[in-house]
Amino acid sequence: MKSNKENPRKAKARKIKTNIEKAKTESPKSKKDGEFSIPVYDMKGKEVEQLKLDKNLFNGEVNKEVLYHAIVVYNSNQRQGNASTKTRGDVSGGGKKPYRQKGTGQARAGSTRSPLWRHGGSIFGPHTRDFHRELPKKVKRLAFLSSINSKLNDEKLVGISAVEIAEAKTKQFKSVVDALKLEGKSLFILDAVDPKVKIASRNLQEVSVKNYKDFNTIDVLKCDNMVISKAALKKLPERFKV
Repeated sequence: MKSNKENPRKAKARKIKTNIEKAKTESPKSKKDGEFSIPVYDMKGKEVEQLKLDKNLFNGEVNKEVLYHAIVVYNSNQRQGNASTKTRGDVSGGGKKPYRQKGTGQARAGSTRSPLWRHGGSIFGPHTRDFHRELPKKVKRLAFLSSINSKLNDEKLVGISAVEIAEAKTKQFKSVVDALKLEGKSLFILDAVDPKVKIASRNLQEVSVKNYKDFNTIDVLKCDNMVISKAALKKLPERFKV
């Protein structure tokens, strides 16, 4: 009986594709006087300020074509290319003709490693190959910036003053997530990831915590909410320098 359960890889790819298609290109309410601003909350979920963003970078422009190419390259680079089969020349044995050419009544054969025989080689089977692709640096930066702008347009990007917990307890980090009223997958971007925060968050399947230097376009597209600390937001423009 065929299972109705969808392949996890296909489900992930479909979600990313949906996020790209839904990405808004028009300016939301958070854009005033040509500048974007995001709300900044404390760890208790209280809004403490509205933070203006660099209008040269965060302008709400989303290049869907570049996002598509970035995803294709990323998925291609995840492939190991280890699948391999043996042809008749690779299979051990078969050097001797199994029986004489004529007089047996059987089809003529020159080797027991023919693809027609059991234990023979494979025809047109897969062989190890390199699926690696490269994107130009400028295209990578544009895709990365477009992914962040898509979250801005969807109003799914918020700031947090800081993420500090006393102990490496899941309960303490969960209280921060609950205070911010985050639903779905959430990506926390920090200027420096405290070991306590890393340990406290790793039991939460819907939460990912990364340094501002380490997250990429796919991380942003996979998440439903993006939470960035004030310190990380100040350093983020470094990622777009030529």
